Amino acid sequence: MLIDSHCHFDFEPFASDPAYYLTLARRAGVGTIVIPSVGERNWLVVKSLCQQFDGLYYALGLHPFFSQEHSQYALSLLSEQLAEVAGTEKKDRKCVAVGECGLDFAIAGANRERQIELLSAQLVLANEYGLPVILHCRKAFPELVSVLKRTPPRAGGVYHGFSGSLPQAEQLIDLGIKIGVGGTITYRRANKTRNTIAALPLTALMLETDAPDMPVSGYQGEPNRPDRLFNIMQSLVEIREESEAEIASATSLTAAELFRILM
Repeated sequence: MLIDSHCHFDFEPFASDPAYYLTLARRAGVGTIVIPSVGERNWLVVKSLCQQFDGLYYALGLHPFFSQEHSQYALSLLSEQLAEVAGTEKKDRKCVAVGECGLDFAIAGANRERQIELLSAQLVLANEYGLPVILHCRKAFPELVSVLKRTPPRAGGVYHGFSGSLPQAEQLIDLGIKIGVGGTITYRRANKTRNTIAALPLTALMLETDAPDMPVSGYQGEPNRPDRLFNIMQSLVEIREESEAEIASATSLTAAELFRILM
């Protein structure tokens, strides 16, 4: 079974009928979904959702795109939440990462210093609780790498929705960060990303949809869905030398090992 390593399954349209969309996903061979959170407003939502359904896991974090929403107490609240679910006494196996966190300098008027502060603090929390990180980055790659070098995530992490160059991917891998492969590779015109993903070690790759965002080719204008992870895997098979079985097995194993999910 495939693992969708990044899906906002608490967003619409999934929130209205999660059982239906889970059924679609499982019919397509997707047995596990990791749900990153975006901030205080949906921490309890993702936790509750994962308690209701098997195969769902979550991460707690402060997304840089929503940094203006995060209160001045956000880091303290995040620390409290992680202590509750990831501490030694009240361990919740469904909490598998810190995130979605990172840097997003593409936002108009982005407060870069605040974003760097939030990311650095979340890396410290991830190390404190022995969790990997789920990273988001737009227009801030050098700065992201700099922060990661200052506070290396000891449990590793994944750079989600990668669409960069081969040297950038290799930098991340050297830092212990896996590469999230999403819908971009389903578009034949995305030569840079397809060539980069084709050249990387298979063991560095994880599949993701970022649903309901990042629609795959042929479904533009529609909300993306976790069952379309199969389309992404098929595109990965097209551009690499390994068989479908090898790719399915390796990408799922990498995600399972990073997030410590029992297969």
